[in-house]
Amino acid sequence: MKIQKLTTFMFVLTVVTLIAGLSACDQIGQLLLPATPQMEGLRGEIAIGAVHPIIGRLSFNNPPIGQGFALAVKEINSSQLGDVKIKLIVEDSQSTVEGAVAGFNKLIQQDGVSAILGPATSMQAQAVFPIAQQNRVVVLSPTSAARGLSAIGDFIFRTSLTTDILIPNGIRITQEKLGYKKVATIYDEIDLFSIDSNAVVREALTANNVEILTTETIQTDDTDFSAQLTRIKDSDPDAIFISTAVTETSDIMIQARQLGIPTDVPFLISVTFAASQIQLAGKAAEGAITFTNWINTANTPGNQAFVQNYRAAYGVEPDVWAAQSYATVYILAKAIADAQSADPTAIRDALANITDFDTILGKFSFNAVGDAVYDPIVLIVKNGEFQVFE
Repeated sequence: MKIQKLTTFMFVLTVVTLIAGLSACDQIGQLLLPATPQMEGLRGEIAIGAVHPIIGRLSFNNPPIGQGFALAVKEINSSQLGDVKIKLIVEDSQSTVEGAVAGFNKLIQQDGVSAILGPATSMQAQAVFPIAQQNRVVVLSPTSAARGLSAIGDFIFRTSLTTDILIPNGIRITQEKLGYKKVATIYDEIDLFSIDSNAVVREALTANNVEILTTETIQTDDTDFSAQLTRIKDSDPDAIFISTAVTETSDIMIQARQLGIPTDVPFLISVTFAASQIQLAGKAAEGAITFTNWINTANTPGNQAFVQNYRAAYGVEPDVWAAQSYATVYILAKAIADAQSADPTAIRDALANITDFDTILGKFSFNAVGDAVYDPIVLIVKNGEFQVFE
């Protein structure tokens, strides 16, 4: 159970109101700082770590994650309405578990940070969350979503909705609308998030009386899926559920259509699918459905200002990873302001007490184990763009 004891402080709500008037900001570079003792009160800048992929197979996630962090930090530090000032110390996970572990150890042992933003994946989170917990340093992961990871300890929080929230909701909504009765599933058998996603998919399909005709497996970095997709095609499913990393997801969709799986058999993607992957998949992504956390047209507090400022700062549209990362910084800033302290235990207590906080993701709370609570969303690709599935 998370400890809850501090009264909610309204600093960040005021800052969110200010966002609409902010001009576009430049991306913050990496700031490598010496270790400093954490102080009571909010005197000076607070050292916060960030661990995300800059190189390696997940490096396409770096611009949105890193830019989401940077934009929020810039806005918070530029505000004259609050007393939270952040120094962001960035470490490259190098797209590996080992890289994430090294980054966490450096930030904790050498830089003396109060909290760490990251890591990006559930595999990495499984390895680094115990390190943060043992050292009593707060960690907020914006994008890891496999079930059960926040329960590792009371210093661990996540701002992405977890698989057991996203997937049952998505299956209920899409099954009612599309009426699929028999499906195939395919997942990455060595990736924690994909394994967990497929397990939740199967549980939810069974609960909705949907027959699973076949379940196929791949492994991370596979490129040829013809054998698995041929078996799926021969099973004649009404829909195909994909639980793989985004690069493999795009390739699976392309190869499925090339093998003749008809376009009226939709892909349902239990792993969050971003706009950049629509571009990778091209026409094969048309009609694909994803269970996710955010859309750029959402009428949530500050969202349109975020989209405008992100576009102005970086010259591209923000995706779901940028949005989650951006919101995560504001959630941490609220906890620091509530705590009026850079002490990790005080920040932990304030995070646990966050309830119905207005963010670009919607009204945000943490549950008893530190997982996010807000409304999930189901999107469909139409004419090369995401739209709300209705």
